[in-house]
Amino acid sequence: MSFLVRYLLLRVSLILIPSPFFFSDSVFLSLSCKLRRQFKLNGIHKSGDVILGGLFEVHYSSDFPELTFTSEPHQPSCKGFDPPGFRHAMTMAFAIDEINKNSTLLPNMTLGYSLYDNCATLGIGVSAALSLSSGQEEQFLLQENCIGTPPVLGIVGDPFSTFSIAASNVLGLFKLPIVSYFATCSCLSDRRRFPSFFRTIPSDAFQVRAMIQILKHFGWTWAGLLISDDDYGLHAARSFQSDLAPSDGGCLAYTEILPWGNDPIEYKRIVDVMTKSTARVVIVFAHQMHMIQLMEEVVKRNVTGLQWIASEAWTLVDGLHTPAFMPYLGGTLGIAIRRGKIPGLRDFLLRINPQQDHDGYENSMVKQFWEHTFQCRFAPPPAGWVEAGGALCTGQEDLESVETEFLDITNLRPEYNVYKAVYALAYALDDMLQCEPGRGPFSEHSCGTLQRLEPWQLMYYLERVNFTTSFGDQVSFDENGDALPIYDIMNWQWLADGRTKVQTVGEVKKSAFKGEELKLVEDKIFWNSEAKEPPKSVCSESCPPGTRMARKRGQPVCCFDCIPCSEGEISNETDSMECTSCPDDFWSSPQRDHCVPKKTEFLSYHEPLGICLTTASLLGTFICAVVLGIFIYHRSTPMVRANNSELSFLLLVSLKLCFLCSLLFIGRPRLWTCQLRHAAFGISFVLCVSCILVKTMVVLAVFKASKPGGGAKLKWFGAIQQRGTVLVLTCIQAAICTCWIISASPMPHKNTQYHNDKIVYECVVGSTLAFVVLLGYIGLLAILSFLLAFLARNLPDNFNEAKLITFSMLIFCAVWVAFVPAYVNSPGKYADAVEVFAILASSFGLLVALFGPKCYIILLRPERNTKKAIMGRGTTKS
Repeated sequence: MSFLVRYLLLRVSLILIPSPFFFSDSVFLSLSCKLRRQFKLNGIHKSGDVILGGLFEVHYSSDFPELTFTSEPHQPSCKGFDPPGFRHAMTMAFAIDEINKNSTLLPNMTLGYSLYDNCATLGIGVSAALSLSSGQEEQFLLQENCIGTPPVLGIVGDPFSTFSIAASNVLGLFKLPIVSYFATCSCLSDRRRFPSFFRTIPSDAFQVRAMIQILKHFGWTWAGLLISDDDYGLHAARSFQSDLAPSDGGCLAYTEILPWGNDPIEYKRIVDVMTKSTARVVIVFAHQMHMIQLMEEVVKRNVTGLQWIASEAWTLVDGLHTPAFMPYLGGTLGIAIRRGKIPGLRDFLLRINPQQDHDGYENSMVKQFWEHTFQCRFAPPPAGWVEAGGALCTGQEDLESVETEFLDITNLRPEYNVYKAVYALAYALDDMLQCEPGRGPFSEHSCGTLQRLEPWQLMYYLERVNFTTSFGDQVSFDENGDALPIYDIMNWQWLADGRTKVQTVGEVKKSAFKGEELKLVEDKIFWNSEAKEPPKSVCSESCPPGTRMARKRGQPVCCFDCIPCSEGEISNETDSMECTSCPDDFWSSPQRDHCVPKKTEFLSYHEPLGICLTTASLLGTFICAVVLGIFIYHRSTPMVRANNSELSFLLLVSLKLCFLCSLLFIGRPRLWTCQLRHAAFGISFVLCVSCILVKTMVVLAVFKASKPGGGAKLKWFGAIQQRGTVLVLTCIQAAICTCWIISASPMPHKNTQYHNDKIVYECVVGSTLAFVVLLGYIGLLAILSFLLAFLARNLPDNFNEAKLITFSMLIFCAVWVAFVPAYVNSPGKYADAVEVFAILASSFGLLVALFGPKCYIILLRPERNTKKAIMGRGTTKS
């Protein structure tokens, strides 16, 4: 490319150089410019107040002479007349003619044109662009300040991206506006490199995004890409690589470059890649000639089952709609230039005639069209043009009498872009000429005038042009010179009778407010498969909810494994990249696709364990009530009155409280139950044990008093002292519980450490030290009671209560010693169950051991419920 730029710059220096190269002040005012070289180009011209240039592909090949700067210029030989290309040029002529007839657009002013044929050759295209910028006059005088209206104010074309790059590299230095209707390379959006380039066709960057939208719409995440080896294909490949992954459109399974020319070995290798790949979608960013050679190999190898996506370069090419290719290309989805309607164009084309007056200019292109259409030649034939042959042309032939695609205006696509490009230049010129002096956008608020018009002034207004065509499409240019993009989506349909139809099935466009928008009518789409539905093309099947994607090492992001979410995590979307954790009170469902509330666990009244413990608690309470009733009923009997009946009644009440406090450990923990359960448990048991302790002390005191001199000790164990002792011992426990609740109160807690999928409701003790002190105080009293009762177990008496107390305290201590390790190692509700069991076991032990024998004598052996029997004098020795 560096050689080409040097060549172009050198050609520019030769086009318009002051003569002579060195001049004195005396000749400065008479300075003239001489054209160093005049290119012999194929063109058509019309004069006007302002001239617009145009570059079109009227021939699709040429014999271009070797480029030298010393030899005389040679006229290139263009071959292969292209009727659609000529129709494009005539569309520009029609648009200018229509503008000249418009009384509101550019009034009192006429537009002219200079249209050149680039012959699909870079050298000719660039030469034509330079000729438009400098003019073809051999010599002309410059004004005193070296200004004046240039030969053309703007150029419509070139249709080729590479040609536009070459021309814009040079003409952009002079800010000459170029509005292309067919150059799509995304590189031309570089405003720093191409400051004066505009286009009415979307760039390939948008075409790539349009294809990505189609891929996303049908869920095709795995596709192959074939590109041509030129700016058109290579820049498209870069756009795919940069846009595909960030937009979640998928991945490219392979990218292959289609060679220029006939290279069967390379095409065979590319088809091998396509065959071995799992991608069922193939995107082709290439030209007609590439597709024809590729399809010949595809047909030879019988590669079926592919979904083709065509770029605009070959979407509407009739040469591919053949019976040989359609079994493979049927169902193709293609991007096509927006189709428009241009009223009056056909009538204008019918009026074209080689005998028309074109202001004295050589009318070569019209003559070539005439010779091609009617297979005749003008005498003598134009030098250098080799298409002529057959009979002589008269110029009176009737266009309507022949079948020619030149008159086919049913599918105006590039022509519509030409039409918009001409009108964009016209509206920009009209806006400039309507500028009010003193309120212009240029230096010192000046305006551009027709007499001193410069291209960069027109470019300023072209950047801001905004109008709507008669077809309803808005035309404006963004900061990169690109028009608001819009494409039609086409579908190749293979009909039952063997005919081929290319039908519009949707559109993709970008608006200033809604962004990019794809619309598809799927009911109209023909799918070339037995199922008549879109094929699948993925590297890996989608990961269902409940799983996450894990990339395969060394593979594209579209190739992955589906890993189930861990416990407590979910993914509720398809193809989720990661699993999300459930909130604290929730857990993952078995399918890992949604969170469900965690199961709650506590010692409930409704479960078997809770029912059993509740029943035992109520049973113990009932038995206590029965025993209390029996003792009240028989309160006057010696058995009840012995050992202080008041303490017995108080002991039965405390045991009843012990049984009832176990109910506080059953049910959902709440703040008041957590605070009350340990306080009620501690106070109830201290009350119970303190009663036993006092009874034991009374037993010892009574027997001590029976000895000589021991009567004085009984005064310390009267009823008041007994009550006071029980009260003081119980108040100490109450004080411990009060301090515990105030300083570090027990409270309900949701524990998730035992089970991840369960919430264990429990009461945290708040202060472990306070809990230990509470239990330790109960244990201290119990041990003291046990020791005192043990000392009194052998005292002489027929019914020694100390034996019962010893046995009951032994049971009590054994239960609570076993409780500690069982409680520490029991999780959740089982810790509460262990504590309830300890309470019930110790309570039942005390109840049975202390009151069982007494109830037996009272109810079943009343003969032993006498004072003599109790004192041991109620029996006779045999």
